[in-house]
Amino acid sequence: MKFIMATNNAHKVVELSRILLPLGIDVVSAKDAGITLDDVEETGTTFAENAFLKANAAFKKTGMPAVADDSGLCVDALDGRPGIYSARYGGEGATDSEKNAKLLDELRNVDDENRTAHFTSAICCILEDGTRIDVEGICNGKIAFEPHGKGGFGYDPIFICGDKCYAELSGEEKDAISHRGVSLRKLKAELEKHLN
Repeated sequence: MKFIMATNNAHKVVELSRILLPLGIDVVSAKDAGITLDDVEETGTTFAENAFLKANAAFKKTGMPAVADDSGLCVDALDGRPGIYSARYGGEGATDSEKNAKLLDELRNVDDENRTAHFTSAICCILEDGTRIDVEGICNGKIAFEPHGKGGFGYDPIFICGDKCYAELSGEEKDAISHRGVSLRKLKAELEKHLN
């Protein structure tokens, strides 16, 4: 069974594939499926609302089961920013390292104990019959004083969970603890119920 993932982020497709492949679900990006998905204006006020907007657009365009993730980093000392604007933080076209540098700059006068943060991943899946599944995963941690590690993407080099930044973990280690790992395992459990 093929699912289309409503994203241009190849890293998210890889993470989703690792979790869902054991169910016999082949996750493909729009690009891999030879489909051009229209850009979806993320007008939701929550991660869950934006995930639904993306999944629904992909489902309507392709008729295939569609899955979308909307996720981001919420920093307590910044009143929850960047939050739902995580991907656009730092301005249009900002690189991951530029976003990280902006965030670290905003926290330059914040001490270690006040650098708490969490990642949220909201996933919406719409099956062929229109059934909708919504799940969410959260991972608590804090923001480092400087980037660490070479793996991952986005804010992974500055988000500490336990004693390491996400970017210092292998894919399997990250899946075991990350916000997206949590939400994907919840999605897998829901899909197992629907597919049996």
